[in-house]
Amino acid sequence: MGFETQDVERKALAILRVLNDSREPLGARIIARRLKDHGVELGERAVRYHLKLMDGQGLTRLVGRDGRLVTQLGIEELKSALVGDKIGFALSKIELLAFRTNFDLQTRTGPIPVNVSFFPKDQFRRALEVMQPAFAQGICAGHFVAIAQEGEKLGELTVPPGKAGFATVCSIIINGAMLKAGIPLNSRFGGILQIRNRHPFRFVELIHYSGSSLDPSEVFIRAGMTSVIAAATRGEGKILANFREIPALCAPMAKEIVMRLEEAGLRGPLVMGQTSEPVCEIPVELNRAGMILLGGLNPVAAAQEAGIEAKNYAMSTVMEYQDLLPFEEL
Repeated sequence: MGFETQDVERKALAILRVLNDSREPLGARIIARRLKDHGVELGERAVRYHLKLMDGQGLTRLVGRDGRLVTQLGIEELKSALVGDKIGFALSKIELLAFRTNFDLQTRTGPIPVNVSFFPKDQFRRALEVMQPAFAQGICAGHFVAIAQEGEKLGELTVPPGKAGFATVCSIIINGAMLKAGIPLNSRFGGILQIRNRHPFRFVELIHYSGSSLDPSEVFIRAGMTSVIAAATRGEGKILANFREIPALCAPMAKEIVMRLEEAGLRGPLVMGQTSEPVCEIPVELNRAGMILLGGLNPVAAAQEAGIEAKNYAMSTVMEYQDLLPFEEL
């Protein structure tokens, strides 16, 4: 990137991430506020200093009086720079999104985590038809969704021109609910779960969150490693799933939370194991219980299998529960 110190480069990359997530011009004040969500303390004046440096290098461009957009060069730099700093980035996203989840189990109100996908507008209706079996069979993190047209927003993401926006419930809803109840939850990995006779059989691929700079679900979808349509229609296939662990002592409380989430239309664990026992051939630590969560992007993976590509932003933002509607009502 050409900055004088690595510390300056890290701050510049943090600003690029905020701009890249926004999809609309942001001023220094808003950038400084959003940086705090990423654990970066940088004042408005300092943000302006970094923005001027990045303008000069073609990484950002000025829009209007104070707004900035990330350029294509900035996006490429964000993808490649300081890869060592991005190890474990997926895990940090999970923890941040869980903290931002504030769903009230009694009133069924508050923000919940979502994945956002942008489909070609002219293929969106067909995509909904392809995704229907996955929702019908419950191969998702919840049957609530949201849609938006170009220029409209889903959480903090704006739908680009020529696209239709589609938000699905993210499995981090479990993390958020457990966190609010004081239950420590260890997010271990995302993977590909093999389904046999409509039952979970074993993980065939996995990516540990702590060692990854990418979201596992996005990687598996892009690589064409799922067969969600087959799993939904024939009960035999490979789907997106995540593995978590909780202290075994917390299992009764966790089951109560899961029951109340499911009453609200939010999918609980596909499997919750016994104390210290392996779950789908995955070993579990002593005095802990393993659980398998269904990936929220499974319906989108089905669309990809049918040749309808979408740009996915897994674990990307939160939306108010009241702003979502059941998939069946679309």
